[in-house]
Amino acid sequence: MSRISAAALRDALLDDGSFLSWDEAPLAVPVSPRYREELDAAAAATGLDESVLTGEGLVFGRRVALVACEFDFLAGSIGVAAAERIIAAVHRATAEGLPLLASPSSGGTRMQEGTVAFLQMVKIAAAVELHKRAHLPYLVYLRHPTTGGVFASWGSLGHVTAAEPGALIGFLGPRVYQHLYGEPFPPGVQTAENLQRHGVIDAVVPLDVLRHTLDRTLKVVSDPPAAPPTAPAPHPVPDVPAWDSVEISRRPDRPGVGYLLRHGTTDRVLLSGTGHGEAATMLLALARFGGQPAVVLGQRRVTGGSGALPTMPVGPAALREARRGMALAAGLRLPLVLVIDTAGPALSTEAEEDGLAGEIARCLADLVTLDTPTVSVLLGQGSGGPALAMVPADRVLAALHGWLAPLPPEGASAIVFRDVDHAPELAAAQGIRSADLLRNGVVDAIVPELPDAADEPEAFTQRLSATIAVELSRLRAAPADQRLAARFERYRRIGLPTG
Repeated sequence: MSRISAAALRDALLDDGSFLSWDEAPLAVPVSPRYREELDAAAAATGLDESVLTGEGLVFGRRVALVACEFDFLAGSIGVAAAERIIAAVHRATAEGLPLLASPSSGGTRMQEGTVAFLQMVKIAAAVELHKRAHLPYLVYLRHPTTGGVFASWGSLGHVTAAEPGALIGFLGPRVYQHLYGEPFPPGVQTAENLQRHGVIDAVVPLDVLRHTLDRTLKVVSDPPAAPPTAPAPHPVPDVPAWDSVEISRRPDRPGVGYLLRHGTTDRVLLSGTGHGEAATMLLALARFGGQPAVVLGQRRVTGGSGALPTMPVGPAALREARRGMALAAGLRLPLVLVIDTAGPALSTEAEEDGLAGEIARCLADLVTLDTPTVSVLLGQGSGGPALAMVPADRVLAALHGWLAPLPPEGASAIVFRDVDHAPELAAAQGIRSADLLRNGVVDAIVPELPDAADEPEAFTQRLSATIAVELSRLRAAPADQRLAARFERYRRIGLPTG
């Protein structure tokens, strides 16, 4: 496939005429005569003086920093001079508080400089991590091809990572693999599309839509929130039997987190997987609710599903994806919205051996101590550990027919009565419905369903989105230390006698 040059990437992304180069003359490093000839030939062929260009420009009027490799300059390889240029740009972006877009297209370490070049990845990774610790966005667009140490360092550290369609992306280049092992690398593995399917990268984005994708992303991760929204009008909470809510929550046509994102948010950017090679059942996205930016985590419903349990069971990978979302929110200082809608954990040998219980525990601990505003939403079923792991937020909302229980009522009945016939009785006795959760201080507000979200999905979604927006705005206005202290106190007191 043809390659996107660094100049073409720059021109496709930035407002016309806005680019300002940050590049100075490359650092002089000792070179052999043959290496000098290669450098001179690369410069003549590309019009560049190194394999990387850096600078700043505007994206719809918004300042961003850019670091882009040029593959036609010695395969985009990184030596000492290229690395110095990169870290100078990263440090400048950090000092000036700019979002940083990095776009590798590289074979990796510059072999002409050997181990010294190999070690340059350490200081690049360090500079990128310091940029992220300053709570500044680091966004990566991988171009064809990206392999070796570049992919294994600054190419894999993005808050959000996209790639060019069809791009060859992998740690070990296929030519090197074939020479080392005497056989070709299996086809179809080192492609952008395959890595997205496996949750290694977030998206595959063509160059002609990359600018608008970047704009949507920056609207969430960089732009300030809108003015505080108006709270929806209050509605009385009807006295609905718990078992009725359980059955209603299982309707396959009930709107889930995907519907909420499509119809209740703007500037949506869907992300994919854990970033560690796992595609999971959790939905992860950036979005705005009524102009309030947030990271969104949601347990998916089965699209077009049927039967008693229309939500996907939650396994360890899904919880790792949830923890990625929590880390993303903390790293970018964005509020986190968690949407709970689960029939319970994945019950399998694989889930047990992959550490399901430990992932629930770590997810729970990460969330309750997360240093950013958090809002949890009981949208439908809230069964077992995977639901609990996403509950302990600053504010908890519940749809009228949302519920929370240690087990599905049928499971509780099986334990207490050794049958499932007493499920309605157990649902009532355990206080799982939204009204009981509100009375017990687990839930802060109930979002009405008139009478059922599945019968009025758009109207319900607008009410829910507006309520989330109000809570996000209020939480952002609260001092962080007070908000965190209030969260700890809230969960310490649940279940204790009052008065």
